[in-house]
Amino acid sequence: MVESPARPAEEVIGWALEKYGKELAICTSFQKSGSVIIDMASKFNLPFRVFTLDTGRLPEETYQILETVRQRYGVRVETVAPDTTELEQMSIEHGPDLFRRSVANRLLCCQIRKVRPLGRKLRGFRAYMVGLRRGQTADRASLPQIDDAASPVKISPLLDWSRQEVDDYIRRHDVPIHPLYEKGYTSIGCAPCTRAILPGEDERAGRWWWEEDGDKECGIHFRPDGTMERTIDVMLRDLLPAGSEEDIGLGFDAGL
Repeated sequence: MVESPARPAEEVIGWALEKYGKELAICTSFQKSGSVIIDMASKFNLPFRVFTLDTGRLPEETYQILETVRQRYGVRVETVAPDTTELEQMSIEHGPDLFRRSVANRLLCCQIRKVRPLGRKLRGFRAYMVGLRRGQTADRASLPQIDDAASPVKISPLLDWSRQEVDDYIRRHDVPIHPLYEKGYTSIGCAPCTRAILPGEDERAGRWWWEEDGDKECGIHFRPDGTMERTIDVMLRDLLPAGSEEDIGLGFDAGL
């Protein structure tokens, strides 16, 4: 159920830091909302952990902002990489740029590079914070600010913030932002799957822009319809080594 109205972001972040301590992490790809959460968390003078998914296809600018954040806030940024065996098998079976051929192939790539590594990382936490906002896509409009039905608990402190509110906070507090924003990007992921948006496009239009159909999500933040989930399960089953079946669909079942 969607919480209405959402609690103030600072209140939610302070509550989460107090409640979960080192069993809480900020998961970020260093987009603006994630940077705001890191900045807010730093003001509580409480320890917190930050991690990011290093898919192996990130733009160079992402590594630049990672280093900037590390130096600015004095935090270790933990990087989470895909399983090398799974990655190698996917490339052998489907090629390195499989994501351009179909939505199912793209979701398979996201599963191997993002969803499954995230699921494995989150097993060590009771809760995590992300920079989701309801205004980004229709799929995110019904998300709760604190999803305690998920395991671990998924917290979106800025869920009801507008894009303008994020920009205003960044300007007031001189928050460092990803260099690609200056080049017209409004949503940043893997290098081959992200571009700057065109005038009049929504802020997620630069993700997987070659797809005419399909949700502009990677599988971490929403549950695809049953048909697509079954397709991905079959592809994963064919791809993964024997004995990995219990992990198939990890991203969906874990509520990521």
